[in-house]
This record gives sequence, structure tokens and C-alpha cells, in this order.
Amino acid sequence: MADLGNVLNTDDFSKLHEYFAEQTKSDVLSRIITENGIKNAAKDPNAVTRLNPVFSLEVQTGKVSNQKQSGRCWLFALLNTLRHGFAKKYKFKDFELSEKYLFFWDKIERANIFYDRIIATAGRPADDRQVTFYLGNPGEDGGQWAMAAALVQKYGVVPASEYPETSNSENTGAFDKVMSQKLRIDGMKLREMVNGQKSDEEIQSARSQMLKEVYQIVSYSFGEPPTTVDFKYRDDDKKYQQISGLSPQEFYSKYFNVDLDDYVVLTNSPDKAYDKLYTLPDEDNIVGGKHIEFLNEPMEYLKQAAIDQLKDGETVWFGNDVLEQMDREKGLLDSNLYRYSELFDVNLKMDKAKRLEYHQGEVSHAMTLTGVDLDKNQQPIKWKVENSWGEKNGDKGYFTMNDDWMDDYVYEVVVHKKYLTKAQQSNLTKGSVELPAWDSLS
Repeated sequence: MADLGNVLNTDDFSKLHEYFAEQTKSDVLSRIITENGIKNAAKDPNAVTRLNPVFSLEVQTGKVSNQKQSGRCWLFALLNTLRHGFAKKYKFKDFELSEKYLFFWDKIERANIFYDRIIATAGRPADDRQVTFYLGNPGEDGGQWAMAAALVQKYGVVPASEYPETSNSENTGAFDKVMSQKLRIDGMKLREMVNGQKSDEEIQSARSQMLKEVYQIVSYSFGEPPTTVDFKYRDDDKKYQQISGLSPQEFYSKYFNVDLDDYVVLTNSPDKAYDKLYTLPDEDNIVGGKHIEFLNEPMEYLKQAAIDQLKDGETVWFGNDVLEQMDREKGLLDSNLYRYSELFDVNLKMDKAKRLEYHQGEVSHAMTLTGVDLDKNQQPIKWKVENSWGEKNGDKGYFTMNDDWMDDYVYEVVVHKKYLTKAQQSNLTKGSVELPAWDSLS
């Protein structure tokens, strides 16, 4: 590697000092920022007024759920959309489904598909970019909407009371670390077996034992999941209700009546061509299960589809970059909440496409749209957001999102196909563009 130039010297230090001294408000701003911190100094106090939590259109929902110290937002957001329908139909306002149930099976399925991928790429070096992706964090919590949908389609759902949260599901750090270590060791052994020209029978036998050990770790950590639903509750009218003798798949089929294949992920990823269907095969979590797909469209189509679904009384799963311009305590999401560029008198702004291209932007979280405030022209002003961080954040767990924030930091909404235009529905059948594992939407 060639030597790099531009060694800093005393002359450079003098010029830096002179430049700073020339700034007319350097002393004042230094005192304000050092005393109050960057976020407090940059915060716009008028954001609270802009984000007054009153909405012209709302879907009535109950108490928020709480993922606690885990990365299961993608599961919470999907199960939130499903539970709201059950709660309305069967008059059980605060009904909740077990996120841990799907999380259990996700760990088994991800280990299974991980072994297939490791075997398929065993001939590549360990520092190959795709192999590195597989080995990067194989025990992680995060996921996509289609991954959650695939789990529901295969395993059904159970009420939270049938398979409640435990310390390991609410705080997954130690479990994730053990699982990643286990899978990396297994990956190493499988690669050595393949490259050592072991027989297919020997490799499959080793793989089978590895999966049994994964099941053992997951079962010790969370307990084995139920195979039947035996659910007793009192509805909002105080009437006793009982559901029993159903498998989780039968429970889902009978009480939810939602075909997840009728839904599509509309994406706004302006670093890619619009009106195209994209896939992320390296992130699929179930062999033979639902594939991760995105139909990339301009933002106005995501908004309109979300509004149409809310008008029909159905909430909306959406993927976003929640840590940007967010006040967690007050539950505020506003693109101008923290005015860092003005504070430092330095341009710190990038458009959405460039943020994705240069790794400033990412789909880091999933939440649920439950309402919107429309102006006289039926254009959105702000949105009501159900988060999964418990009732101590925001307005009893609900956040208010400025429409500008949606433009800047929302990347995906999941809507029924009927809300798409005819051209968009046609694009779903034209084949897809395969994205690499390290794409900005991963």
C-alpha cells in the first residue's frame, strides 16, 4: 500500500485555530454546546407544537407491546397489525400475540438455512464478501416483513398468554452471542468437511446433529413452544370466552383470515430504479418459504397506499430509520427536530438516495401506522405511530411522525395489493432484480 500524504504539522494547526477564531459566535456556541450537549442545543422547541398528537383518521388500537432489549421489532410490527384485527372482531382490545413463539422458530429456521448457505459457498475463501455476510452475525435478532410473514404462514400464531415472554426473549444479547458463536463453529466444521471431500452422507449427518444442538440451545433459553392453543379470556363486554383444541396454524386460519401473500412491500429506495421488483435472497429465513421482495416506487405511492389502508380500518407495517431525528421520551419524529447544520454552521444534509448509497441511512426499525392527520386536500400532515418500546415512551407508547420525516426516513410500507395501481400490480409479475446481501435495503 502506498504511503498516504497530508501529514498534519504546526502550520496546519495554526490555520485550523485561526479559522475557528474567525467564527463570530464561536465562544457563545462553545459554551452552549459544551454545557447542554449537542442534541439539546440543536433541538427545535417548536416541534412539540408541530407534532400535536391529534389526527383526523385513526384506527382504534389498545395498549402498546414492548420488545424490551431485543431486536424483534419486525415481528412485533407484523403481530401488531394482526392482533388489531382480532381485537376489533372479537372485542378484546388489549389482545396480544406471542412474539416469542415466532422468534423461537425463526432461530431454528435461520440455523437450517445458514447451514445450506455455508455448504453451498464452502469453496470460496472465508473472506469472500458473501461468506463474510453469512458469518457476520448469524445469531442476530433483526429481520424483514417477509421473514415474519413466512414464519406465520408455516407455524401459525399463539396468544401471548400461551407462550409468554421470559428473561432471554426480553433481553437477547447473551443468547445472540451464544447462537452466533455456535453457528460460526458449525460453519467452520462444515466448510472443512466439504473442502476435505467428506461424503454427502457424513456432511448431512453432521449437519443434522448441529441442528439438534441448536434446538437444544433455543429450547433451554425460551422453553419449547406450544403445539396447541388453549386460550381463555374475558372480552371487553366481560363475557367469558374459550378457544381450545386448535393447532397454532388452525388458530391463525380460523381467527385471523389474512392471506399474507396478498400483501406487498412498497419500498422507497431512490438509489435504485423505480417501478421494479427487487429481491434479497440472502436474507430469506426459511428454506422453501416466502421470499423477501420489494416493489420500489416514489414516496407519494407509499403514502397514498398507507392512507387507503388506514381508511379501511387496517393498520400498516412500515420500515424506517427510527434513530434519526427522534425524541424517544416525547415520541417525536421530525426531520427538523435537531438542527445540527444550523448549530455548527456546517452542511450536514444528504438526500435520501445518497444517505443509502453512503451508508448514512438504513432500515433499522419497524413500527405500525395507526392514524394520519390529513389537510383539506387530503394530504398528510403527520402520522400516528404505534411503537413496540412500551408505554413509558411517547404518548403511552405512541409516537407522532411529521410527514417530512416520512419522506426522509421511511423506506417501506406493507399494504394489500388492492391499493396498488394497475401498473404496479403488473410489475409484480414481471420478474425481479436480485440484490446482493450488502445492499442498502438489507
